[in-house]
Amino acid sequence: MAAARGYNAGRSPQAESDPLASIETIRADFAFLDDWEDRYRYLIELGHTLEPLPPEAHNETTRVRGCVSQVWIERETRHDANGRTILHFRGDSDSHLVRGLVAIAIALYSDRTPQEILATDALTAFRELGLEQHLTPQRSNGVRSMIERIRADAYAPA
Repeated sequence: MAAARGYNAGRSPQAESDPLASIETIRADFAFLDDWEDRYRYLIELGHTLEPLPPEAHNETTRVRGCVSQVWIERETRHDANGRTILHFRGDSDSHLVRGLVAIAIALYSDRTPQEILATDALTAFRELGLEQHLTPQRSNGVRSMIERIRADAYAPA
């Protein structure tokens, strides 16, 4: 398997201190990986880079409805250096592959203002990565549910 920029299949992502990859890095890595099996492995490794979600955050309030797998997304309101309100997201899933999809959604949306979140077309981003045609309809519905949940959080950031 060819190694993508910033991607090393032999590494142990859980042991790394690197933060979640940026969406630009994810796009570049996806473009570099030729084989969908390699891309699936990369997705699974992305899931290992998620900021840990505390056990108490695995609850009905943070659970994303509409996903076949269990998915939890927690929102924290913060302020950036300019004093603007930004939303920071953490997520988890009981599925390794879905954790990778959560990682992509978080790379797209976390630490952005509510206005930036609402202006981001995540479905197009997932489509550009080629995920739409390589996910089951149930997983695609789950991705839409995650995006809808994050967008709903952006409408009510308090």
